[in-house]
Amino acid sequence: MLTALRYIIILYSLLFLSAGLNAQKKNSAYELHIRKATSVITIDGVMNEAAWSSADAATNFFMVLPMDTSKAKIPTEIRMTYDANNLYIIAICYLPKPGPYTVESLRRDFAFGKNDNFIFFIDPFDDRTNGFTFGANAAGAQWDGTLFEGGSADLSWNGKWVSAVKNYPDKYIFEAAIPFKTIRYKKGITNWGINFSRNDINVPEKSAWAPVPRQFPTASLAYTGTLVWDEPPPDPGFNVSLIPYALAGITKDYSNKTPAHFRRDIGADAKIAVTSSLNLDLTVNPDFSQVEVDNQVTNLDRYELFFPEKRQFFLENADLFSNFGYASIRPFFSRRIGLGVPINFGARLSGSLNKDWRIGVMDMQTKPVTATGLPAQNFAVMALQRRVFSRSSLRFIFVNKQSVDYSPQKDSSKPVYSDFNRNMGLEYNLISSNNFWRGKAMLLKSFSPGKKGDDIVHAANLVYNSKKWFITWQHEYAGKNYNAEVGYVPRKNYINVTPQVGYLFFPSAGKILSHGPRLYSTYYFSHSFKQTDHENIALYIINFRNQGLLDIWTGYDYVKLLQPFDPTNNNKDTLATGSQHRWYAYGTDYISKPQQLFTYSFSTRFGGYYNNGTRLNLSGAVGYRFQPYVSLNLNASYNHIDLPKPWGQTDFWLIGSRIDVTFTNKLYFTTFFQYNNQLKNINLNTRLQWRYQPASDLFLVYTDNYYPAPFSIRNRAFVLKMTYWWNK
Repeated sequence: MLTALRYIIILYSLLFLSAGLNAQKKNSAYELHIRKATSVITIDGVMNEAAWSSADAATNFFMVLPMDTSKAKIPTEIRMTYDANNLYIIAICYLPKPGPYTVESLRRDFAFGKNDNFIFFIDPFDDRTNGFTFGANAAGAQWDGTLFEGGSADLSWNGKWVSAVKNYPDKYIFEAAIPFKTIRYKKGITNWGINFSRNDINVPEKSAWAPVPRQFPTASLAYTGTLVWDEPPPDPGFNVSLIPYALAGITKDYSNKTPAHFRRDIGADAKIAVTSSLNLDLTVNPDFSQVEVDNQVTNLDRYELFFPEKRQFFLENADLFSNFGYASIRPFFSRRIGLGVPINFGARLSGSLNKDWRIGVMDMQTKPVTATGLPAQNFAVMALQRRVFSRSSLRFIFVNKQSVDYSPQKDSSKPVYSDFNRNMGLEYNLISSNNFWRGKAMLLKSFSPGKKGDDIVHAANLVYNSKKWFITWQHEYAGKNYNAEVGYVPRKNYINVTPQVGYLFFPSAGKILSHGPRLYSTYYFSHSFKQTDHENIALYIINFRNQGLLDIWTGYDYVKLLQPFDPTNNNKDTLATGSQHRWYAYGTDYISKPQQLFTYSFSTRFGGYYNNGTRLNLSGAVGYRFQPYVSLNLNASYNHIDLPKPWGQTDFWLIGSRIDVTFTNKLYFTTFFQYNNQLKNINLNTRLQWRYQPASDLFLVYTDNYYPAPFSIRNRAFVLKMTYWWNK
């Protein structure tokens, strides 16, 4: 496997060596000069300060969608300046005609494609790989996040900054102040990558200041222009933030008839800027009770489902740790730490050492759980990334899970836990200078007591994405003894190959913007190359000019079960190991245009299923907004499975509704309801959040879980939590 990885790295390097070494930045000719402010700036959405009059303007945006072959139809004007403490930006977003804007709500981190908005992207190292994004929709809801791997955005990150949006008959104006202490950048660098993006749903048009090919998001750092500073950005100086919290709550488990449990907790996070680009995060007795519940799904899969991380402590520079590997092979998955198990303390050092090196080091300590015999455990992770060529990188990761002062108990009713589990891996990430080529080659090895030999994972992929063509290849090898207890690897002991190809046609006129076929296949083999299962899908995709989408597909599946499996995941019975199953299926998906106050989507699937059965799936979602204050959403999924006895006919319903009330862009109320008859659970979660100061919040969270039949309460919880962000 080491030889295979070496060959792949050499192949990628030879293919792109000349482009990597000699490639110039695509949009280097687009420059915006920034000078120190000549007056005090008030963040109010009014451009009446002298500093704005003397600042250079970025105008003449390019259209990105629906087509990238012309200038933008609607004008946008950007100006930037700074002082000793803040980076300032003002954006004048002109409207094609007077009329209402389109937004979902005033909620932070809105969906880009469903809101009229202005956002921008900064690359403080000008390495076209990592950065930050900020912005707002036309009603003033803030957007912020980190950028990684050339332009993927993580909106879970929240920074401390202020903004205002003011609406006029012919435009809206976005104005913001971003403290230098909020972002990470290298001291002394006078050229930053930057781009500005505008979305107007009613035209419809997405545009950017520095042109971006339509197949890429405007966040693509390969296509940023340059922010040229008149002098190096100010040193943020002593930069320490302390974020304490106080919590009071009550929980009661009605199903086990236990007494109510009263909670009174305090804890704190701290952020210490070791340098302007390297940050140390500390946490003591953290609590994440304000984090929203996961969206439930009907589980008809043979393997564990993946749910994303939402806890703030794990999010800054999260790509260093969590993006190592692939969607189905992750040596580190932060949700393995502290969900259902209390965390004592933790520390995380992450960021950039210079333009070429990034580092991430994390250590977390959890408490023991007496009821299950789970010992205290220590989780340590180290990640190191080295930029190579123009935008590619080499990465190393080491993950260690260690039980503390543990010896298995004589009580056989309690599980036995491992003394340790370790993973070590190397990864090469390829990103071409123009973003058309992307790829990854990876090798992982695990170390666990009693598991030796065939304990490695190797995987590689290559993606080509042009305006018309989308072509990918991926293969994976997972050893039967590979073990990642702090990772997400739902399947082991296999070889997999997954090719995919798609093509788009672009009519010159009409309601259809683009259309074309896409073919997808995935094949699984044993290590002796005996096929265990495969899936082939052919679909046709239609993108409408009004931003609606329709696809029609058909597929063929073959499965040879490697272990007993209940095809309903409902504890009725299991199909035998080694049994073989084949079926055809077909379906559709549709998403309506986002301009309307009423939006909807649906998907259908009908065809065969395990054991010569059939499965019908109907899913849909509807939404209505009383913009910008109220957003109503309802989604439902129905599965009808018809199998021979003992299963017979099985019906699964999953119904969810969400009510978002955003009184202001700082005061939100959310009610989230879910009914899942597969889990025999009804969940109600309500949350009131008041951001009384930037990055400082008061939360009121109420959660109920019920049995559907007979209707009765399972458990209930109420939490009041207050956080305060103090920085010096």
